[in-house]
This record gives sequence, structure tokens and C-alpha cells, in this order.
Amino acid sequence: MTKTGSSSGGVISWAGAIALVAAAGQLLLPLQSAMAESSEPSDRAVTVAQAKRECFANTIQVTGALVAKKEILVRPDREGLQILQVSVQPGETVKSGQVLARLTPLEGQPGGNQDVTAPAAGVIIFSSAVVGAMASSLGPPLFQIAERGEMELLAETPVKTLQSLAPNQSAKIEVIGVGELSGKIRLISSAINPTTQLGQIHLTIGNDARLRVGAFGRAIIDLGQRCGPAVPLSAVLYGAGGAVVQVVRDNRVETRRVSVGLLAAGQAEVREGVSEGEMVIARAGAFVRDGDRVRAVTAGEGSTRK
Repeated sequence: MTKTGSSSGGVISWAGAIALVAAAGQLLLPLQSAMAESSEPSDRAVTVAQAKRECFANTIQVTGALVAKKEILVRPDREGLQILQVSVQPGETVKSGQVLARLTPLEGQPGGNQDVTAPAAGVIIFSSAVVGAMASSLGPPLFQIAERGEMELLAETPVKTLQSLAPNQSAKIEVIGVGELSGKIRLISSAINPTTQLGQIHLTIGNDARLRVGAFGRAIIDLGQRCGPAVPLSAVLYGAGGAVVQVVRDNRVETRRVSVGLLAAGQAEVREGVSEGEMVIARAGAFVRDGDRVRAVTAGEGSTRK
């Protein structure tokens, strides 16, 4: 009887254990569900910045070399004359009618001496005149004069840029060894180099005595201001397909292809793709992808939270 009782008691113990485990499992289900919910990732906080209207200085930079604005070529009127005397050297300023050189006929030839004079006031920028050499009206000029000493920057720029330029646009011209001078566009070439696809522009500088033909110069041409939506430069992500920004809309990331224009002071002008007032991720492409749920935090807000 004791054995049977022990066996019967053993059966009851196992059944009770199973019931106890089942009951415990039912109690654990809500806890497991709560733990699962708590393990789901929450919306990631991202720093955003608002696209605001900004005005950018629209400028174009070109480089080139100095040339005479108007060059005068001086040659003798007669053939068969020899250079007897040279009165001026390159770099000297001359007056209209001033004697530059004196020519004489060869021994035994008829005629007298002839003076070569400056047709206009200016600066001698080149001279091929050498005493004893023959002078010819068909050969290289004896002298080249920059009329009134006026110089200009002859620069080249791509066709696309050329279309944005117009005569009389102001410019700041920096010449090596001289510094920054004021100037403006005088002439835009109507021809394009078929090999380089560059066009020439002439920018007047003036008659500063420190300017020298051939000196290197750089001009920043002012095209006025351009205003429109702007975002932080760090918000722009460049890829194989072009520039994109990540816009936060309804707490989700939306990748937009944009057309970026001018850049200044850490801001990028957005010509197309983002409207004024929209929120963009200030540091694009770092942790989130298109379609991710996020929590937008404006710049400065996150740093003030304890």
C-alpha cells in the first residue's frame, strides 16, 4: 500500500509540475511581449536645419596677361635707310611728335636724314631699333607704343561662362607685383577657339605706371547678387548621380536630388530640389537612409538637453 501510495503520489507531483510550468509560461508572455517591444529601435534623433533664403555674391574669376589697350606700331616712311640713332628705350613715356630714332641713307644714296616720331603719347612697350641696322616699312615695327599708357587684361574663359558676361561689368583685378586695381569688361570676343572652346575677354585697368605688358593678372568679375533657398554645405551629399540632400518630412527621411549653385560661408545655394522652409538633415548620409523614421532635432536643441 505504501508503494502504491508512493507511485500515486509521484503521478500527482509530475502533473502538478506541468501545470505549474504552464501557469508560469502564461505569466511570462506579457513580460516577453513587453521586452520585445522595448527592444524595438526607437526613432533616431537627427540634427536638422531649415532651408532659408540667402543672397550670394555672384562672381566669375578669370586669369590672363596684360596687353596694351591700344597698340601703335611705328615704322619708317621710306625704304633703304639705316638707323643712325635711337632716342628711347622700352618702358619710357613719350609725347606725341617726340623723336624716337633718326635714320640716314646709306653712303652714296640720295636724300637726307629722317626722324621717326611718336604718332601719339604713350609708353614704349617694345623696340627692335638697333643702331646700324636697316629700317624697313615692310619689316617688324621699330617701336610699339601703348597709347596713353593704358593697359588691359586679356583673359580666356569657357563658353558657358562667357554667356554670363557683358560689357561694362565691374571687376577687381589683381596683378602680381602691383596689387588689386579696379577695372571693367571692355570687349567680349565673338569668336571661340575651336580647340580649347575658350573665348577672350578684354578688361580695362587704366594707365598705372607700375603695369607691365605680359604681367600675369586675375580678375573677379561682379555679376550682382543671386538670392534663393540655401542649406548648410554639410547637408549636401555628392554621389555618382549628382548632389542630393536628405529632407525630413512627416518624421521620415526623403532623399532629394538637387541642383547646387553658389557657395559661401558654409552655405550652399539650392537652385532646384528644396523649397524655402523645408527641414534637411544637417549632416547628410552619415547614419540614415531613404525612408527611415527619425526624430528631428534642430541645431542647438540637442546640446541644451540634460
